[in-house]
Amino acid sequence: MSIVAQSTDTTDWVSRYADEVIAESERRAPGKPVVVASGLSPSGPIHLGNLREVMTPHLVADEIRRRGYEVRHLISWDDYDRYRKVPAGVPGIDESWAQHIGKPLTSVPAPAGSAYANWAEHFKAAMTEALDELGVEYDGISQTAQYTSGVYREQILHAMKHRGDIDGILDQYRTKKAPGKKQSQKPVDEAELEAAEGSGAASEDDGSGGTSGYFPYKPYCGACEKDLTTVTSYDDESTELSYVCAECGHSETVRLSEFDRGKLVWKVDWPMRWAYEGVIFEPSGVDHSSPGSSFVVGGQIVREIFDGVQPIGPMYAFVGISGMAKMSSSKGGVPTPADALKIMEAPLLRWLYARRKPNQSFKIAFDQEIQRLYDEWDKLESKVADGSVLPADAAAHSRAVRTAAGELPRTPRPLPYRTLASVADITAGAEDQTLRILRDLDPSDPITALDEARPRLDRAENWITTQVPADARTVVRSEPDTELLSSLDDAGRESLRLLLEGLDSHWSLDGLTHLVYGVPKVQAGFSADATAKELPAEIKVAQRSFFALLYRLLVTRETGPRLPTLLLAVGADRVRKLLAA
Repeated sequence: MSIVAQSTDTTDWVSRYADEVIAESERRAPGKPVVVASGLSPSGPIHLGNLREVMTPHLVADEIRRRGYEVRHLISWDDYDRYRKVPAGVPGIDESWAQHIGKPLTSVPAPAGSAYANWAEHFKAAMTEALDELGVEYDGISQTAQYTSGVYREQILHAMKHRGDIDGILDQYRTKKAPGKKQSQKPVDEAELEAAEGSGAASEDDGSGGTSGYFPYKPYCGACEKDLTTVTSYDDESTELSYVCAECGHSETVRLSEFDRGKLVWKVDWPMRWAYEGVIFEPSGVDHSSPGSSFVVGGQIVREIFDGVQPIGPMYAFVGISGMAKMSSSKGGVPTPADALKIMEAPLLRWLYARRKPNQSFKIAFDQEIQRLYDEWDKLESKVADGSVLPADAAAHSRAVRTAAGELPRTPRPLPYRTLASVADITAGAEDQTLRILRDLDPSDPITALDEARPRLDRAENWITTQVPADARTVVRSEPDTELLSSLDDAGRESLRLLLEGLDSHWSLDGLTHLVYGVPKVQAGFSADATAKELPAEIKVAQRSFFALLYRLLVTRETGPRLPTLLLAVGADRVRKLLAA
């Protein structure tokens, strides 16, 4: 199959990588499926930073599929990794789980009350469900299954036979000074320190340190199941391997040609898999890409030991949350893809990863910023519809709303997210009241059923109930504030009279917007239709004062949901009751 014409749009990072990956695949393995890869460790909640490990190759793989190529996106579940520490903030666990540190993740009990067989399966489950909703097509590979079934036996024996060569490669990097040791005048924040620490796997030992020599393989103990073992001897001819466990004192001698209860150390395991699977493209995080780290060292090991080729591997930057530092699954409370999909639709979440190059960091909004984000998305949708969108933005939008397999589910009537959130805030989810308000938004084309506004409506309701503090929720007054009403001067009373007189003739979102902005204009002697250029600056001050008065009379605060939405939600009769001076 010939390569399609390369993209001329230099801002479309997905197309550029697709061009490069197709060319490399045809050079290495013409006629075979293109292989891209991701790796996820279910050591705890798999968060939105980990999602970039999947979305980067997914977007490239999907572009290649769109061009008619066969692609395999491998997701290696690193469920045979050691359990390193008890993560904070995970329901159903306590410090007693520390007794399992050192065991494979698939040998650690799931949190109490879980429906899953073990720790790894528990945390994989939420991620697989989220990936399905996001339209990610992949082949999942359990590393527990791979190792314990003997799939990698030949590669393990090969690595052990060439352990001296591997040790020599690793030693080139061990002698280098670790990054970040020099004194710096630049202050380092907690996120930067955590970035230097890495995810855990990146900083695991490389098999060195034993008095009996270097061994790139670490057995799990046959008695306590932990990897706190030291290989004491190995014979290349018989493949007899002896080890002793520092945890329980157990020792034994096994034949590695028949033994399947252990794994290669990470810096050897990863390049071994590149060669075994024929991976063409696999990104890596910052913690795997610094000098002497896994990706860098792996490039030399895969070439010199396993006769393979290092994948095209862009480094991807961290993903943050508004108001939070860089995410780490070892710390409690970090949002997961499942958490994000409760408050935003899948196309929007896909778009956040598609529109930024891998080396650009970005934040995902769980606070009020999500409303602005949705406004930006809706504006992009309008530009796509009218043909005014820029090519790179059109490409990111296309990758967000569909895959090579088809369109992702969409909201039939995508009403503004901030409007839906305000309605959900005021109605507390009452469906009859919600439908009444949404129907009044546009009387000329009224919504007839709430399903027309779903799933966006559900996401906005979830955001209000899970992310907005109780003291920030909107509570409409049940009775008029008679003290405030009686204290108003003539101008204040007149402003309320003008508003109430115009309610019936302006009862729609656009109409009420015109009305509430127009009252201060009319009071100042201008037309309600006067534009900002025709008005003195004092009008803006008068509008803000008028808005603050309405908020105080309706919700006892000086701010709240957009006034037109609030008025629709409260209803004309109740507005008259609360504002009648």
